Amino acid sequence: MISIFQKFSLLLVTTFVAHLSASWAQSQPVQPANAYPTKPVTIVTAFAAGSGPDAVLRQVSEKLSKIWGQPVTITNKPGGGGFIAIDATQHMPADGYTLLQLDSEHLAALPLLYKSKNFVTLNAFDPVAPLFRTPFLVAVSTESKWKSMKDLIAAAKADPHSVTYGSWGVGSPGHLGGEQLELLSGLEMTHVAYKEVSQLFTSVGSGDVLWSMASIPSSQGVFKAGKIRYIAVAAPKRLPQMPDVPTVSEAGGPAGFEINSFVSLLALKGLPNDIKTKINSDVLKVLADPEVKTRYNTFAFETITWSPEEIRKNAEAKAKIYEQLIKRKNISLD
Repeated sequence: MISIFQKFSLLLVTTFVAHLSASWAQSQPVQPANAYPTKPVTIVTAFAAGSGPDAVLRQVSEKLSKIWGQPVTITNKPGGGGFIAIDATQHMPADGYTLLQLDSEHLAALPLLYKSKNFVTLNAFDPVAPLFRTPFLVAVSTESKWKSMKDLIAAAKADPHSVTYGSWGVGSPGHLGGEQLELLSGLEMTHVAYKEVSQLFTSVGSGDVLWSMASIPSSQGVFKAGKIRYIAVAAPKRLPQMPDVPTVSEAGGPAGFEINSFVSLLALKGLPNDIKTKINSDVLKVLADPEVKTRYNTFAFETITWSPEEIRKNAEAKAKIYEQLIKRKNISLD
């Protein structure tokens, strides 16, 4: 049996150890947000290796690695409408060491296209930092008789459904851009979805589909080969990289027709605001780097300097437009 004296001695030792542990814990400094990161950071991207978004992300990550003094690793998880990348990050700690690269359609259109999943991207993730915005051009075959948006619209009005347009997937900016053109111009066209971007522009060049939306990085190979030409840019003003290509409204299309997509970094909801602010600030420093600006210029990517709140606001604005377009045709990926 343990004597009363032994019990008392054990109590004293236990109390002393507990007090010592508490004192040691209190003496340890709380790690400030400006110490972030203290270990490697992983950025999971929904885009394939070698794509425009992947290429600029790798350059940005190299610059961030130098600022942070930690490796920044890119993990490509394309496919599944973005859900492969989302699922790869959704159960990680909300500590800023796993970030996610998505575009505005993953934020704004995904919840509307996959209603059965009951998943709202901006309920699970918070925007952290912007990367770029890309405008889209209207591409046709170099053999096409259409020289302007006026020609395209006239052909579609003359024979509804006969005009085909391709995209790189249901719910993509290429698809929803076509839907928006239909709505604004009172047209009925036929959408053809492709699995591969390269296959899409090969088909446009051969005339298998009559037109498509196109970004410069995704279509430049076919363009330089002389298979396609751009008849308009779906933006408020002409692109410096393509100064001879008129805007849609200049080319006889509807005024205010603007199709673009923006790409940003996100973190799991729950990331402390001070870390979020630091990541945003450091990314904006990288975007101001002349080397990054030069690389962006080759892709016609526009630098954006939004706060996390501005990213969310712009995504929500797109969601309102997409909701109208998706409901109009009952578009679904369920």
